[in-house]
Amino acid sequence: MTATTADTSSGAAAGQQPHRLPTRWLVLGVICLAQLTVLLDNTVLTVAIPSLTEDLGASTADIQWMINAYSLVQAGLLLTAGSAADRYGRKKLLALGLALFGLGSFGAALSETTGQLIAARAGMGIGGALLMTTTLAVVVQVFDDEERPKAIGLWGAVSALGFAGGPIVGGALLNHFWWGSIFLINLPVAVLGMLAVLKWVPESKNPAGDRPDLLGALLSTIGMTGVVFAIISGPAHGWTSARVLTSAFVGLVTLAFFALWEARCPYPMLDMHFFRNSRFVGAVSGGILVAFGMGGSFFLLGQHLQLVLHYDPLETGLRMTPLALVIVVLNFTGVGARLLPKIGTPAAIAGGMGLLAAGLAAIAVLGAHGYGGMLLGLVLMGVGIAINMPAMANAIMSAIPPEKAGVGAGVNGTLQETGNGLGVAVLGAVLNSRFSALVPAVAAGAGSLPEALAKAGTADEREAISDAFATGVQTSQLVGACAVLAGGVLAAVLLRRAERAER
Repeated sequence: MTATTADTSSGAAAGQQPHRLPTRWLVLGVICLAQLTVLLDNTVLTVAIPSLTEDLGASTADIQWMINAYSLVQAGLLLTAGSAADRYGRKKLLALGLALFGLGSFGAALSETTGQLIAARAGMGIGGALLMTTTLAVVVQVFDDEERPKAIGLWGAVSALGFAGGPIVGGALLNHFWWGSIFLINLPVAVLGMLAVLKWVPESKNPAGDRPDLLGALLSTIGMTGVVFAIISGPAHGWTSARVLTSAFVGLVTLAFFALWEARCPYPMLDMHFFRNSRFVGAVSGGILVAFGMGGSFFLLGQHLQLVLHYDPLETGLRMTPLALVIVVLNFTGVGARLLPKIGTPAAIAGGMGLLAAGLAAIAVLGAHGYGGMLLGLVLMGVGIAINMPAMANAIMSAIPPEKAGVGAGVNGTLQETGNGLGVAVLGAVLNSRFSALVPAVAAGAGSLPEALAKAGTADEREAISDAFATGVQTSQLVGACAVLAGGVLAAVLLRRAERAER
């Protein structure tokens, strides 16, 4: 394969292994650098909230939009970005994504008003959508079946590192510089990444050259944006508020029209026949619930460490890092990749999700009153995700034709965004419901732990309120564990059925 290769998928489609690119591991390094930058920005802004509030006079609603503009735009465009990459070239769109991400970061750093920062974050979300889809698609194109699980494992390790490293990187920068530094740090990475992509990453695209599915792109973008907006708005505005219900209704109805259009369109962006494939459905089901468990657990862990165990924000971030470190170590040493061919995809996914569920349960039961039990749970979760993540991504991508790799990556990214949002929404709702049911009468009607504590008059009342909150967190974590375990069993059954049907 050379930098001018039209598409590696044609050989793969014919049952042949693609020629191994001599610089494929260097290409993976470039891909991981781009991926790391995007994922760091998903969480880095959380530590800058006090600075933004003071310097820009940002309200709580402004802060929510600064954080959510990025994820909302990114989630809404993932399928469209993947389809565009397949049609016009994954290398081109990867370079474009880095350029847009860099320009958005520069604009964010120079913002003087909250509106400017929100707009810049939305622009970064466009670049992020292109990067999230093209990075995995390029990995699938560059590596053959034998090396692909290891490559996806490394890609997944960097994803975990970026997810957990944002608050730490942001905190370190803010200790020495102003809030704009958390965006300026992206510029050299984006420039170096773009130069490396143009030099080393081979071009690949769908040789069939289907007409662009413009209506499908529009419907998927509106539908995903509506659903994600409802999930984001629910905790703050109430799940039965007009804003949330209207957004959810518009999103779901539009996605239903999208599914009907894709089923009848002669050149669909997302071939609905994929959903007749047990391998694809199994991987999709498991993928949503893994993201559900991770997103919900991180949401609960932060509150557990700060509000129940009383650690400060930096101590909280440091105590959550063992999860990411376990994932990074196991994937960089290739444990998950070596295990996958030995035990098979169904067993790897079921085992990984079982360990993830066990970790959540250990945190709920053993970590309720101290960090020791929580550390055990974090390690179990890390091992489970390290085994599960490459197996899940490989299952999704292998169920989709290679020429549709960008769409496959878009599906994978959409699952992560949707699952994370649902995890926060559902487990947060369980927490609030359990807390409201157990909170003493003196604090009835309080919407948060600090609000309830402010209403308490005695030390005994404050202790009872704290115990009610801790019980709510514990219940939520156990619900998350059950959901992940059920997802593991479902995914394993469907994937095993698919393997038998293929024999």
